[in-house]
Amino acid sequence: MLVFMDEAGDSGFKFDKNSSAWLVISLVKFDDNDEADAADTRIHLLRREMSLPKNYEFHFNSCNRKIKETFFKALFPYNFFYIGIIINKQKLWGEGFKHKESFYKYISSLIFQNARPYLKQAKVIIDGCGSRDFKQSLKTYLRKKSNMTANEIKKFVMQDSHKNNLLQLADMVAGAIYRNCNKNKGDHGIYIKYIEHKKLNIQILPR
Repeated sequence: MLVFMDEAGDSGFKFDKNSSAWLVISLVKFDDNDEADAADTRIHLLRREMSLPKNYEFHFNSCNRKIKETFFKALFPYNFFYIGIIINKQKLWGEGFKHKESFYKYISSLIFQNARPYLKQAKVIIDGCGSRDFKQSLKTYLRKKSNMTANEIKKFVMQDSHKNNLLQLADMVAGAIYRNCNKNKGDHGIYIKYIEHKKLNIQILPR
């Protein structure tokens, strides 16, 4: 089993300085490694079909609407599932939430608790972009705080998303969930419809 973790939005609370209103974290799960390889190949071929550079990164916020829709249509047939957690940061109060790194680690641990019923000997790949020290500390934190057995999670691995097609899929899924929260956007319901049937669990906090 392979699991890919990425996020949309940020963990900041300076809303007057463009902090995002929401933080979304997604886990994309492939039960079958061969299916993951097939989806990886499909994303690779998609760049050529769309005349995109070989090193083009599918990043939700950087893609136009046509690329987003084409991406989700192409990945529609593949057998993956996702778990998500949506945090409405504007409804959170208290000094503890203002520490960005500890807040992100805490929310990450929550999604793994939610994912627990769906994990079996999973290799978890986390986007390693950003501060290397923070990502390493996140990996250590999750190993301790998730309280998972080896039967549930075998290991956590850091990889760069621009080199990993399936981390890019996790980014696109997180972006689709985030966009669906933003009802002010004209395309807010467009992308989620392609992956709605793949949803295992979505938690929205606070209620």
